[in-house]
Amino acid sequence: MIPFLNLQASNAPFLDELKQAANRVIESGWFISGKELEAFEQEFADYCGCEYCIGVGNGLDALTLTLRAWKLQGRLQDGDEVIIGANAYIASVLAISENGLQPILVEPDPVSYNLSIERVVDAITSKTRVILPVHLYGCLTDMSDIMALAKRHKLLVLEDAAQAHGACVDGKKAGSFGDAASFSFYPTKNLGALGDAGAITTNDGELASLLKAMRNYGSAEKYLNEIKGVNSRLDEIQAAMLRVKLKYLDKQTEQRRTIALYYLNNIMNPDVMLPFGGRSGQHVWHLFVIRTPNRDGVRRQLLEAGIKTDVHYPVAPHKQQAYSEWNSKRYPLTEKIHKEVTSLPIGPTMTITETEVVVNAVNTLNGFNQGI
Repeated sequence: MIPFLNLQASNAPFLDELKQAANRVIESGWFISGKELEAFEQEFADYCGCEYCIGVGNGLDALTLTLRAWKLQGRLQDGDEVIIGANAYIASVLAISENGLQPILVEPDPVSYNLSIERVVDAITSKTRVILPVHLYGCLTDMSDIMALAKRHKLLVLEDAAQAHGACVDGKKAGSFGDAASFSFYPTKNLGALGDAGAITTNDGELASLLKAMRNYGSAEKYLNEIKGVNSRLDEIQAAMLRVKLKYLDKQTEQRRTIALYYLNNIMNPDVMLPFGGRSGQHVWHLFVIRTPNRDGVRRQLLEAGIKTDVHYPVAPHKQQAYSEWNSKRYPLTEKIHKEVTSLPIGPTMTITETEVVVNAVNTLNGFNQGI
């Protein structure tokens, strides 16, 4: 059986280093907000090309806290509008509504599935304050157009780079374009911790200082709470794990790109829509997402061939019960994407032999018009 993603195998090449890092933290006796976190924040900021990195509990907190910080700074207020792709994962939308802001869903670009600049232009109103581009599946949004538009309209830009660690265009990486960016280090991410973890990157020193206080009960100095904060801290063990894995991120990304290129060059089934490859460096292939007329039948045939797949994501945010007030809205392209997408196996330890097996199985899928 070819797994969708083998995390044990992915961590195996640096298992000894992970154990040593864990032992280092255990022996230090310091487990929260210590030297490992400080070192990782600097290393990840340098990697992304940013001045600051603020480690937090998870990717959702990274989004939520950034928007809340902008409210505390007076840059946002209740009811302000945030433009986001209708096909984004629900976490990105939750961060907006959690802050009393209004998510404005727009249809994605039909090729990249990222934000469509034309749709964003059409969605801007007098209440728009933020554009939130999600670098979906690991493909960097065309940020040059987004940033130019934001500058013209004096809007904030918050990148959701949860799936795009290291995605790069013209020497500039995901997380360094917007006013701030959020990252998730969930274990399945390209840069994954061994538990929940997240971070915010920014070049805004005042925002960084505020976020550091917010993640720690609103306290910059022990027992003195200037604001009403939360507990969302990236702990020392996870920071130490991430420091090890960050050293290997680019190498593992190249392995993902090798697999993706093989898929792109060899999947020939006319009933399978391949993903957008992007410019050199633009895509880090967190996921390799195809579209087919009958997802369930395709997944069943692939499973019978010994290949596990996944779906990212089966239900669009506006069709979720959590947003029942939106259930009657129509976003035809988004709904079609969510109905048809299937994610093929891809990971840094996947072999060419396994990749060939997947390609052969996809190329011999049949019965698309008969409800496979």
